[in-house]
Amino acid sequence: MSTEYVYPRYITKDFAPFDPVELARRTEKIVCRGDERKYTDFYVVRVYRGISSGYTVGCNFRCFYCWSDDSRDFPEKYGNFYSPIEAFERLVRAARRKGVKKLRISGAEPTLGKAHLLKLLALVEDSEFSLFILETNGSILGVDEDYVEQISKFRKVYVRVSLKAGNPEGFSWRTGAKPESFELPFKAVQSLWDHGVNFHCVAMTDPRIMPAREREQILEKLREISSTLALNLEEEIIDPYPNTIFRLKEAGVNLTFRRY
Repeated sequence: MSTEYVYPRYITKDFAPFDPVELARRTEKIVCRGDERKYTDFYVVRVYRGISSGYTVGCNFRCFYCWSDDSRDFPEKYGNFYSPIEAFERLVRAARRKGVKKLRISGAEPTLGKAHLLKLLALVEDSEFSLFILETNGSILGVDEDYVEQISKFRKVYVRVSLKAGNPEGFSWRTGAKPESFELPFKAVQSLWDHGVNFHCVAMTDPRIMPAREREQILEKLREISSTLALNLEEEIIDPYPNTIFRLKEAGVNLTFRRY
């Protein structure tokens, strides 16, 4: 007897862990339509010394420290569909308005919608823009090596893989995903390394939510692939964005933030 699938929104104290691969499949049905993909906006931000950014809708993780807006949790309510050329044109328009030469997809999980992303990357490859930064949690790339192989063909792409944990328990606590899916981002890292993609890893090692031993476990797993990856690990702390504060509260995680 089948039960109705309950689409997970954000972590709560009685939250049931989900399969992130299944959630990716179901989210793609909401945010993708053929090679079209849902975005909320396109504009230039100051990170990376100025970069034109497209903000996607929908994710297959539910990290309680995430800064993304409500479109992460309620993808059916937000955003508009854009074809690869339409998304590219909006990125270009924003970039030229501010005089920047770099493009980015961020916001939720940009690897949702494989057909859309690969066509968008092809447009970037043939453009005057020097760099495209792809920010990802790595889970989808961890189960689809062909996806990584296709990305490796583009010389302007640089991937930033966000690692959530150093062990299955920490992974499930922070992301809401089942502990057995913990290895997926590290499989993506291995695949990116094997295919010669330009990338580095970032981890939310804020000591308020990650013990020192778990941080070392992340470094150990990266060293198994390459010492260079461990040496170049970018580390983050939680910023008190409104959506972050809400998600932390709902998950029952109490943090103190410095007031400036």
